[in-house]
Amino acid sequence: MEKELKSPVYSHDVLEFVTVAVQFCVYLESSESKTRQEFTSTMLKLLPLLYLKGSLLPKFMADEEEEPETFVTEENYEIIRTNISRVMGEHDAYLDVFVEDMKYSDTPILMTVSENLSDIYQDLKNFVYAYKLGVEERMMEALALCKENFETYWGQRTVNVMRALHDVMYNHKREDFEDEEYGYDYNQGEI
Repeated sequence: MEKELKSPVYSHDVLEFVTVAVQFCVYLESSESKTRQEFTSTMLKLLPLLYLKGSLLPKFMADEEEEPETFVTEENYEIIRTNISRVMGEHDAYLDVFVEDMKYSDTPILMTVSENLSDIYQDLKNFVYAYKLGVEERMMEALALCKENFETYWGQRTVNVMRALHDVMYNHKREDFEDEEYGYDYNQGEI
């Protein structure tokens, strides 16, 4: 209880964020076995929660000038990105107007659900690993960086990809979601 009063790394809002971040990372790490409908539905529940908890993180400056250690390798990133891309299939790519490059373009920029989610995963997995180590100084550095990255980078990516996932879930024809688990095709009835 004393640590909670002394350090923001043990505050209620931070611990709730850690919990959601872990759930998000674990789910993406197991995404290769998900159907598109299951994956999309789960992401549309996790991402708003992640955004909410990210917005509640305290803002402060870490004592250290150096950036926290990173744990996600290019290989880890690529595995996650590839698995998501396979699950999303032809619905991975979407047009986005809320990207930095849009300032210099008259047309929307092509983005992918897989890359956006992998970018968010990379930041959150590095954050979660720092917490897992349990060294308070490292946790403070990771927390400060995570909050900064939420405000400048992955918070916007979270809402952008939610729009694309919403479109896949609710605006595409039902045939995109043949329900293999229950043996039902929405267009043809029982399989």
